[in-house]
Amino acid sequence: MNKTELIEKIATGSGLQKADAKKALDATVAAIKDALVAGDKISLVGFGTFSVNERPAREGINPATKEKIQIAAKKVVKFKPGAELNDAIN
Repeated sequence: MNKTELIEKIATGSGLQKADAKKALDATVAAIKDALVAGDKISLVGFGTFSVNERPAREGINPATKEKIQIAAKKVVKFKPGAELNDAIN
């Protein structure tokens, strides 16, 4: 499912116009992004939890040259599905 299809599903399920559904989706995604950038955790009961984890710097190997390289530390977004979502999938 792409963004356009998701907007159509939101509009159909909520009775909103597609333009309003797009605004709602864009605002939701922006709010989630802003919270993650600020380092907050977002818990949507029944759906899951978004959080930011920090990966430490580590040593890796360049597969082409077999040289050892340093991989920089970075922050990554983590999603842990909620119990209801897991139950719906399984």
